[in-house]
Amino acid sequence: MSSSRPLNGLSRLDAEDRSPYQRLSQRMLDISGDRGVLKDVIREGAGELVTPDASVLVKYSGYLEHMDKPFDSNCFRKTPRLMKLGEDITLWGMELGLLSMRRGELARFLFKPTYAYGTLGCPPLIPPNTTVLFEIELLDFLDSAESDKFCALSAEQQSQFPLQKVLKVAATEREFGNYLFRQNRFYDAKVRYKRALLLLHRRTAPPEEQHLVETAKLLVFLNLSFTYLKLERPTMALRYGEQALIIDRKNAKALFRCGQACLLMTEYQKARDFLVRAQREQPFNHDINNELKKLASYYRDYMDKEREMCHRMFAPGDNGSTVGEN
Repeated sequence: MSSSRPLNGLSRLDAEDRSPYQRLSQRMLDISGDRGVLKDVIREGAGELVTPDASVLVKYSGYLEHMDKPFDSNCFRKTPRLMKLGEDITLWGMELGLLSMRRGELARFLFKPTYAYGTLGCPPLIPPNTTVLFEIELLDFLDSAESDKFCALSAEQQSQFPLQKVLKVAATEREFGNYLFRQNRFYDAKVRYKRALLLLHRRTAPPEEQHLVETAKLLVFLNLSFTYLKLERPTMALRYGEQALIIDRKNAKALFRCGQACLLMTEYQKARDFLVRAQREQPFNHDINNELKKLASYYRDYMDKEREMCHRMFAPGDNGSTVGEN
C-alpha cells in the first residue's frame, strides 16, 4: 500500500474526506464544552452579554450542509419579532449561542444534532442526526425578567433600591414600548410607557440627582404624546406633550406633538402657536414645516366652509325673503 504525504498533521486523504462543516469547525470556538455548539465571530458586538431571561431581537438564517439557500430565515421580515429566551427559541444551540453574544454582533454557529433537531431531525426539511449552520445577528436585547420582577414590588420595596436601578428598569420598560410602537402595537406600547412613568413618579431623588429623573420622564412624556396621536386621542397627546414642556419648554419635539394634537382637535390658533414655536427652535425641520403647511391648508378650508355657511344663513330665499322669515 502506498502512503500519502502528511498535510498539517493529517494525511491528504483524511483532509479530502472531511466535509465542509468539518473543515469549518476546525477554526471555530467551542462554547458548549463538548464541541456541540461552535462559534465563529464575523463582526464583533459591544456592551454586555445577553442575559439568561432576556428578550432578543435577532436576524437569523439556518443552512444545511451542501445547500446554498436557508431552510429557515427571518431576514425577509422588515421588523423581526422579539423572542424571549427559554420560551420562544426552541433550539438549545441557538439559546447557548445567543448567551455568548453582544449587541450588534454577527456570528456563525454550527449546532450538532443534540443541540439542534436531534436524532430524528425535522422531516421533511431536516434529515436525522444533522449538523446545521446558523448565521445570527443580534440587533438588540432587553432584560425583561429584571424589569418584571422590579415592577411587581411595592412602592416601598422599590424605594429601597438605588436610583440607578430605577432608571435602568424604567429605561427597559421604555425600550419595550419603543419596540411595540415600531410593531404598530400602540396600545401595548402605551402600557409599557406608563409602567416606566409610574416608576419615575414614585421615586424621590435628592436635588443633585433630580435632573436624571426629569430627563427620563421627558423621554417617556414624548413617547406617550406620540402614542396617543397614533391612537387618535389628541387630548391625551396634548396633555403629555405639555407635561414634557414643563420640563423643557423649548423642546421642539414636544412643541411639534402639541401642535399636531391641536390640529387634530381643530384648535387652529393653538396649533399655530405650538408649531411656530417649534419652528423657531428648528427652522429647517422638514416635518414641522410640512405641518405648518397642512395647518394653513386646513385653516383655509375651514374659513371657506364658514363663509359658505354664513352665506347660506343670510342669503335671500327663493321667494325673496331671508331665512327665518314667515
